This record gives sequence, structure tokens and C-alpha cells, in this order.
Amino acid sequence: MGDDAIGTWEMENWGNKTGDELMDSGREYPMPSQPRSAARPIQRGATATDSRTAEITQKRKKESSLGAIKVTMAMAIRFVAKAVILLGLALISCNAQGDPLRDDLRRLLADTGATVFDVTKYGAVADGKTDNVEAFMKTWLAACHWRGTSTVLIPEGKFLVGQATFEGPCNSPNPIVFEARGTVLAQTDLSEYPSPEWLMFEDVNQLILKGGGTFDGQGVFAWKYNDCHQNADCQMLPTNLKFNKVNNSVVQDITSLDSKSFHYFITNSHNFTAFNLTITAPGNSPNTDGMHLSRCDLVNLSNFTIKTGDDCISVGQGSTNINITDVYCGPGHGLSIGSLGKYPNEKDVVGIHVTNCTLNGTTNGARIKTWPGSPPSQASSIIFQDIVMNSVKNPILIDQKYGSHTGKPSRVKVSDVLYKNLRGTTISKVAVSLVCSELVPCNGLQLEDIDFTYNGPATFKENLPFSSTCLHANASYVGKQNPPACA
Repeated sequence: MGDDAIGTWEMENWGNKTGDELMDSGREYPMPSQPRSAARPIQRGATATDSRTAEITQKRKKESSLGAIKVTMAMAIRFVAKAVILLGLALISCNAQGDPLRDDLRRLLADTGATVFDVTKYGAVADGKTDNVEAFMKTWLAACHWRGTSTVLIPEGKFLVGQATFEGPCNSPNPIVFEARGTVLAQTDLSEYPSPEWLMFEDVNQLILKGGGTFDGQGVFAWKYNDCHQNADCQMLPTNLKFNKVNNSVVQDITSLDSKSFHYFITNSHNFTAFNLTITAPGNSPNTDGMHLSRCDLVNLSNFTIKTGDDCISVGQGSTNINITDVYCGPGHGLSIGSLGKYPNEKDVVGIHVTNCTLNGTTNGARIKTWPGSPPSQASSIIFQDIVMNSVKNPILIDQKYGSHTGKPSRVKVSDVLYKNLRGTTISKVAVSLVCSELVPCNGLQLEDIDFTYNGPATFKENLPFSSTCLHANASYVGKQNPPACA
């Protein structure tokens, strides 16, 4: 949903949101009631003037413009033949892929002799009990106002921190570094969260979050208050780390542990790279998506280890030119496009490339999910390639009746999707399920070299055939197909 569409309608429909839709608005909402202290207002940093460097930012703008031109050209091609399909997808792949340590990124990450702003020098205490939110905010403000290169340092130790927003724009034309070496612990008192995020970076250009540290949401104390599976008026718990309007930025070598809800939520951001991340929560923890994207462009995600209770990565509305590679997922709900189409004015999803991933024991594999009765939008030019799945329940899934099997057909048009070299084992006798909309059937689906074997309960091996299911899906097939392709 675009920013101009968020307002009274969004507030009135908050209670009807479920799962990944609950976080897209970025607005403040009340948290679940809890017999604790009164809520404290969110603390935000002062706004400073943003002065970009010509060398880094202009080069990134140039690269982004060129990439956007190429992608637009590729999107204009109607994939009416196999050769044209592969050409268009290859163009998207080339633009989506990128070495996370390309030359300009190496310069961004280089040690530039930054001035260090240590949170302990501003009053933070590493005892795991003292709320250090004021010390963290003072440190951020000092670093953000600094006109030279600056680093916010969280040294080793355990620092308890309540809700905080680290807001820009910052004064320096150079990147601002947020280096977490220690463990940051979230407040467990839900009344401390007037809005559904714990720590948020907002309106920052050239942010680097790194350090090898851990952000512990202490969700074990909060998950019992999540009743979204049975309550239409449920309220979303706080995400661990939210990035809103954070551009030309990098997150690396960070652990997110036991988030109360989403671990990472990236929205309204451009040219965002994340790699070497560890994301961990129990398999039964509710709505703990590893990373959720919405309204983002040019995002590169690589080398993640995700063990969580919901989608390992979910790509929401308005996401374009997203590259996801080298992700280990499991437990979790798989790698998902969507869900899409539940709300008005959703933007299209275009150019998603998921490759070289491993899923272990997840409920889904490569999934696209849209709501029935949706407003019109599109999901197109999507690649799932070179993915290994072990004991996955639904390896290949398009579900355009997500959340309900009644009502009007979905109006989200799914087209030009390539599944290539997906293989492994499944506990389901229906390994490929392409359930598309009868109003806007799926077009341009291609399955190439699909090879799954059944390793579920022995009682089902003889009673049911190992098969594929297709409904309103226009698909073509190349190479090995196990289970057999739809007739």
C-alpha cells in the first residue's frame, strides 16, 4: 500500500490484518493489553541535514537508473515463446544479481577513520537490567549530527533497550556506521511499544549496520499474547529491526534472536544490501518472519541462516528487482512472494530472483500467495532456481485462494514465472500445486528440471499417486518432471 493510501481506512481495517500484511503501513498502533506500567512515547532523534557524497551517491544513482532502464525494457517484452521467456528472465537475473562486495560497496564498507561514539560514554550500562534507551538516543544524535565520518559503537555486554527510532537525515556526507558488538535486549513490557516495532532506522542514507552482535527481542515473553490465528481484531507485536526510507545501505554480520514478531522489516527503501545474517526463533513462534520486504527496489540478500516460525523471507507489494541467494531456511514457512492483494492500491511485484537456497523441513518451498477477491495488481518476472528442499511439505506452490477457499477470484495477475532445477524430498503426495485465479489465469509459467521424491508416511505411498495439481495455470515443461507434469 502506498503512503498516500494509508490513513483512516488503514486504521479502521487494522484489526483484520494477518501475518505479513500487518506491518506494511508503518503507522503507530496500540499494543496488546498487559498488566504492566503505562506506555512511554516513542523517542525519536532530531532531524539533521543530509549531504550526499558525489562519488558514492552519484555512482549509485547512475547504476540504479541504468538497472531500472534494463529492467523496464525486459518487463515490456511479452513472453510468448520459450526463447523470449528465457531472454527476459535472463535480463532480470542480470540486473537482480550482484556481488554484495562490488567495488562501490567495498568503498562504502572501508575503514575511513571514523569518530567513535560509544554508548557507554553516554550513560549506557551493560548489566542487562538498566533501560539504556536514552543513552542510545543521545549517542545516535551525537553521531548523526557529526559532520565527519561517525560510528555508533555498542561494545560487548548486554544492554537492555526500550523502543527507539534512529532518525536521519544525518549531517555527514559519509556513511554512518552502527556497530553492534554486544547483545541488545528488548524490553519485555509490551506497554513500552506504542507502535509495532522495537528498533527503527528511518530516513537515513548510507547506513552500515554491522559488528557481529545480537538483537534479542525476548519474544518468549510476548508470543502468548499473539492470537492472530483466532482473533480478527488481533494487534501485531513489535518487529525487531525496521528500516523505513533507508537507502544505499548495508546490514551485515548481525544476529536477530527471538523477535516478538518479524525479525526484519524493510520498507520504502532503495539499494539495500544484507548479507551474513543469522535469524533464529522457535518453529512454533507466531508471525516471526525472518525478513519482510515491501515497497523496496534494488535489494540484494545473501548468505542468510534462518530458523523461525513463519516465512523465512516474504516479498510483499511494491517490491521490484529483488535478488535472494544462498539462504538456508528451516524450520519456517519457506520463501514466499506475498501475500498480495488484500488491500487497495497495492503496487506490482516485478523482477524477483531466488537462487541457490536450501530449505529443510519447511511447510512450503517456493511459494506465491494472493488473496481472493483482491484489487487488481501483478506479480511477474519471477525466478526460483537451483533450490534444494528436504522434507518440505509444499515444494512448489501458487495459492491464489490464500486465507480463504471461498469468495471472488483473485485479481492479482501472476505471469512469467520460471522454476528451474528445484529438487529434493517432500512429505506431500502433491509436490507441485499451481492454483491460479479463474478471472486472471497464470500465464508464462515454466517448470524446468523438477525432481522431487516422496519421503512422507509409508501409509500414503501406495494409496495416493505422486502428482501435480494445476488450476487455471498455463504452464510449459522442460526436462525432467517428477512428479509428472499436469496433463
